[in-house]
Amino acid sequence: MKNRLSTFLIFLFPLLMFAQKKGQIITDFGKTFEVINPDFKTDLKNELKVVFDVGRSFKDTTKVNPLINTAARYLNMHVDAGVPKDKLSVAIVIHGAAANDILRNEKYRSRFGIENPNAKLITDLHNNGVQIILCGQTAAYRGIERSDVLPEIQLALSAMTALVQLQNENYRLINF
Repeated sequence: MKNRLSTFLIFLFPLLMFAQKKGQIITDFGKTFEVINPDFKTDLKNELKVVFDVGRSFKDTTKVNPLINTAARYLNMHVDAGVPKDKLSVAIVIHGAAANDILRNEKYRSRFGIENPNAKLITDLHNNGVQIILCGQTAAYRGIERSDVLPEIQLALSAMTALVQLQNENYRLINF
């Protein structure tokens, strides 16, 4: 019995110690891990501006695109670390296969037979100030009309244009 308990605790302790938690900003998405007393300190004073370059989707169309979910994690972990929300500026530039992940439910259902699992995440991100920008070249190539995408989505001339302009505005690029 003692050996079973010891074995159980050996496996359970790391899970409890490093359990993911919900964030303060986007509570249904973007779970994070707490990092206690990191050596590389988080800047709490300066603005943190980031643009996520998201051009991939994943085979399982029933799940949220984890690359889009990263924007929720970014907001949650920084606010949890003490960065004021007004010091965070986030944009996501969508292109390539990821364009399917921002379709309205009707269009997503016609392509994949289910509601878009990303729709609520997109709404939550938008409601928290995240710009979500679709490459116009991708949209045209894939036959995606403006009416096919979620209402929170902005259309750009191209992903390249949006990425360059945002970087000119001092957004830092995170590319997957």
